[in-house]
Amino acid sequence: MEYTQHLADVRARQERVRPADTPGEVVPPFGWMTVPEHVDAWAAEQPGHAAVVMGERTLSYAELADLHARWAGWLRAKGVAPGERVGVHLGNSHEFVIAFLGSLRAGCVHVPVNAMFQHAELVHELSDSGATVVVTHAGLADRLVPAAAEAGVSTVVVVGGEGSSLRPAEGVDVIAWDDALAAEPLTEPARDLDALAALNYTGGTTGLPKGCQHSQRHMVYTAVSAAGANALGREVVSLCFVPLFWIAGEDLGILIPLVMGGTSVLLARWDAATVLDLIERHGVTTTAATVESYLAILDLPGTEDRDLSSFTGPMAMSFIRKLTPEVRARWSAAVGAHSVLRESSYGLTESHTVDVVPYGFTADDHDLRTTPVFCGVPVPGTDVLVVDPVTAEPMPFGEPGEIILRSPSITTGYWRSPEATARQLRDGWLHTGDTGCLDEDGCLHYLGRDKDMIKVNGMSVFPAEVEMLLVAHPDIDTVAVVPAHDEDVGQRPVAFVTLRTGSAATGPGIEEWARARMATYKVPVVQVLEAFPLTDTGKIRKGELVERAERLTARRP
Repeated sequence: MEYTQHLADVRARQERVRPADTPGEVVPPFGWMTVPEHVDAWAAEQPGHAAVVMGERTLSYAELADLHARWAGWLRAKGVAPGERVGVHLGNSHEFVIAFLGSLRAGCVHVPVNAMFQHAELVHELSDSGATVVVTHAGLADRLVPAAAEAGVSTVVVVGGEGSSLRPAEGVDVIAWDDALAAEPLTEPARDLDALAALNYTGGTTGLPKGCQHSQRHMVYTAVSAAGANALGREVVSLCFVPLFWIAGEDLGILIPLVMGGTSVLLARWDAATVLDLIERHGVTTTAATVESYLAILDLPGTEDRDLSSFTGPMAMSFIRKLTPEVRARWSAAVGAHSVLRESSYGLTESHTVDVVPYGFTADDHDLRTTPVFCGVPVPGTDVLVVDPVTAEPMPFGEPGEIILRSPSITTGYWRSPEATARQLRDGWLHTGDTGCLDEDGCLHYLGRDKDMIKVNGMSVFPAEVEMLLVAHPDIDTVAVVPAHDEDVGQRPVAFVTLRTGSAATGPGIEEWARARMATYKVPVVQVLEAFPLTDTGKIRKGELVERAERLTARRP
């Protein structure tokens, strides 16, 4: 499909509203070179500057350059060739960053493996990727090693613990991390920006997780475009508790700070008091956390008396609680007017996650008060359009359709899955399966996954819109909307809510409140919960809610 004329119109609209303090092009600090080469360059320019901080241990750029070169040297000495896959099965840690960089330096392919995975999940990802080496922690080794043996992994490298306590398995060589880092450093890094560099697994919309193929060009582009579009500066100090094995954590905790010459401050898990200490101690400038995480900071006594002057880029992820004007106002009142809480970004694993950002649209809470969910304008170099999901023709401004993306960081395809690649990648565009619209300024609004859209008498109801309308109710703390079958109208929206402390609101009462604020066909059946069922990563289990919704509507007229 040819979009030249429509795309020119969209771009012109976006440029009229793009924030003046953000760049219009992507220029890496040292030109287009690999991520390890950027680390080497920063090590030469600022060798003593803090690169990675976790707990009481800080790695300078000089130390990080040396250690990751030693991991690369060990891989080469072990006979792990460029292009071979290296799994990293660790939580947030210095070792994760070292293994990531060293694998890229050796020309190998980084495969982040979720540290929460159980046996079947581990076997699938290790088998599918064909990883030959996996790094794990002593506390995870008993779970990892049997799965590695079943998946055909030849070597497991274990961080922590004594070498004599490591348990080998048949066909698997188990060695200590410290022994590997005793290798001679690999001085000459692999320099092909477009070679396969990472397999980032995503669940997608159907079937088992698939590996998104990414190159180092994708990584460098993402780091520089995200830093620029969010006005993070060239010496960003990024606090990351999001797992590094997620691609969002890879961006926030590795790529953005280290490509830009800043500092990555890592946490294993969110703790509000610790976060305040780290912001003060290290001059943290940005993080991405849930709305609940920021509220936990506000609930600490004395937050308003702490020195949070460096913290200019707090970004929110509305997994459960939604970011509202009231939450934003409370945050700025406590922390200072310099710290404006905003949503982070719209993106997918397939596109390296930072595609469209709402930075610069917070005046008068424009981003929070417009039709949900406001995402903003694309980062420089990225194009976003909304098209008819059947014909792929551009939709008029304001009309919903499928979001499609084109950027220098789009996956080159799904690993060993040509059918899925052909389905999602067409004529250079990633067809996301997400529903959204472009407003008159060319700003993107996200409405949900296509499969999540609810059809009531043929009319579209988007869960995100109903959720944003309901969260304005003074007694509602959190809301999640799912579909349920209805014999008369096809489907009905069902809203599960939790209430603020002390509230006595009821489902029928909230439904009556909603009837005065939204079209009749959007008004949901409302069920009050004590708590939401959550995944291990803190997201609402909407599949479980769908089952509850079906039972609930079956009992109601």
